Amino acid sequence: MTERPLIAILDYGIGNLHSAQKGFEHAGADARLTADRVLIDDADGVVLPGVGAFAPCMAALARTGLDDAARQAADSGRPFMGICVGMQVLFAGSDEAPGTPGLGVFDRHVRWIPGPVKRPQMQWNVLERRTDHPMLAGLDDPVWAYFVHSLAPEIGDGTDVVATCEYGGPVVAAVARDNVWTAQFHPEKSSRVGLRILANFVAAAAAGRETR
Repeated sequence: MTERPLIAILDYGIGNLHSAQKGFEHAGADARLTADRVLIDDADGVVLPGVGAFAPCMAALARTGLDDAARQAADSGRPFMGICVGMQVLFAGSDEAPGTPGLGVFDRHVRWIPGPVKRPQMQWNVLERRTDHPMLAGLDDPVWAYFVHSLAPEIGDGTDVVATCEYGGPVVAAVARDNVWTAQFHPEKSSRVGLRILANFVAAAAAGRETR
């Protein structure tokens, strides 16, 4: 039997950690909640979940020392995924916490969802593809995902935007660059679609292991 790829889910005390772990296990990974730098460095893929607010998540990452671990994992070339606020902290900063810097993997900012819409967006919504990316491989349109958020990354020049959703205008739903995948929605709560997205990430981690 082929060994399951090891996915390290960064355990910094905040976020949908156990649901993310279970989702990746269902997708075929050996998924482990961990703050162990040795295990993180050895993992085939690394995941940064998050719920709540930007500043507390950044503070918890700093307190546990996992801010540096996250940056190094994102820079390592191994598959790395940020989910919900775990996506947002990968950006330079957020309207929610002016003066609190993010991890800066992406140089754009996170903004409040604009317009006369209810915040948070707490619903299923359709992902509108902006590029052909392995994150959404094997999924037929319409692709429905589950969102709970009041902010989202700005679109910028759009070159890294994998998908948007419509919520009073286009709202960024997924961004990717090289080995880094991010989802503003919750794959672990998005039923069949979410499981396929997690499985696509696990497959990328397995393929990367073969070339390490």
